[in-house]
Amino acid sequence: MAPSAMSRWTKALSEAQPVPYWLDDPGRPHPEPALTGAETCDLLVVGGGYSGLWTALNAKERDPQRDVVLLEGREVGWAASGRNGGFCAASLTHGLPNGLTRWPDEIVKLQELGARNLDEIEKAVARHDLDCEFERTGEIDVATETYQAWELRDWYEELREKGLADGIDFLDADAAREQVASPTFEAGLWDRRGVAMLNPAKLVWGLKRACLGLGVRVYENTPALDLKSYGAGMAVRTPYGTVRARKVALGTNIFPNLVKRVRAYTVPVYDYALMTEPLSEEQLAAVGWKNRQGLGDSANQFHYFRLSADNRILWGGYDAVYSYGGRVRAEYDDRPETYAKLAGHFFTCFPQLEGVRFTHAWGGAIDTCSRFSAFYGTAHQGRVAYAAGYTGLGVGATRFGADVMLDLLAGERTERTSLAMVRKKPLPFPPEPFAWTGIALTKWSLARADSHGGRRNLWLRTMDKLGLGFDS
Repeated sequence: MAPSAMSRWTKALSEAQPVPYWLDDPGRPHPEPALTGAETCDLLVVGGGYSGLWTALNAKERDPQRDVVLLEGREVGWAASGRNGGFCAASLTHGLPNGLTRWPDEIVKLQELGARNLDEIEKAVARHDLDCEFERTGEIDVATETYQAWELRDWYEELREKGLADGIDFLDADAAREQVASPTFEAGLWDRRGVAMLNPAKLVWGLKRACLGLGVRVYENTPALDLKSYGAGMAVRTPYGTVRARKVALGTNIFPNLVKRVRAYTVPVYDYALMTEPLSEEQLAAVGWKNRQGLGDSANQFHYFRLSADNRILWGGYDAVYSYGGRVRAEYDDRPETYAKLAGHFFTCFPQLEGVRFTHAWGGAIDTCSRFSAFYGTAHQGRVAYAAGYTGLGVGATRFGADVMLDLLAGERTERTSLAMVRKKPLPFPPEPFAWTGIALTKWSLARADSHGGRRNLWLRTMDKLGLGFDS
């Protein structure tokens, strides 16, 4: 990249605030008071992101008389749930290709359950008046290289043969650029109904309000410090109190699980995003985008991008950063070298937008697991349930995970708990230094594949055979 081009592109970052755009909102609600003293309840939910809030909400909707308490270590939605791109996908398997590879015998059922889950989210948005800018626009997976266009066409034909192409359209280069005008687009697959766009922070704040309205007792700035058996139930200690509960649901995702044996199944991956200033009518006309779909490109090191309600462009992805030891630290949320890289990629995709400024630049940790999609389980003789490992696709799938946890805690065999995806776990990550070495080699190999026509080297082919991977 020429220095002059780098200077021109990074100039657009000169006034970008290093805070998540979605959370930088004057309408942000005040946190609920911290827990002090002792509490008792039927169900304790640990974690105030999507996973925990959907669990609390669904628990009350299943049984309005159930006494539910939710603990959040900081403020609801401050972590991944308030920092993501706002892509709410029907997929429960981190995309159809991953699901078809891992659970081919269940893929039709998984697709049906995912579609039903997204429909239920849309109904909940209406039922609870969740003002989260929900738009069922779908998503286009775009090819930016010729080999990717061939792969998209072949994949579309495979989906048609398997009867899985309903609601999916293949777009050639002209059709893709007619939807969104970028000289880099060579083809696209438009999933018309399987993805909604939303404001992630407003969704989490709306879920909190809905939970409070149904009688859930929410305590913020209240980290759960440990989990122990207590008589016929469980006890969780907090800095200023304790909660005793008959059942516990853990929705802590990337943060250390209170069931220690679960921790080896996830590693933190840092993902980064930029948000532009609102586009003018002329700028918006220059890119088209009349149908407001979400977009993602087909490379291993991929970007995701979409329009906000006020016609800003969110541009994120590409770098997936893992730090030795799997540490989660606030200083990792800001990475200027990645912002500069993303800015260059943005203006390569949309050269007609040169001169647009970025107002926000931020990052955050994603809980990835070796199979890319969530896993589930119980502990303490079925009194504790957990779900984790959503690998960046949890905006929609966490609601399904909430229902899985509630089914497991009830001891019920349902169509959800009968799934192999629910009954089996991914392979855990090895300890250090093997985790860092393996992830670094995988990242290098993925970047090399992107620059060599998608050809996967021996390391990636071996990982494929073992069902292992690294993704954000």
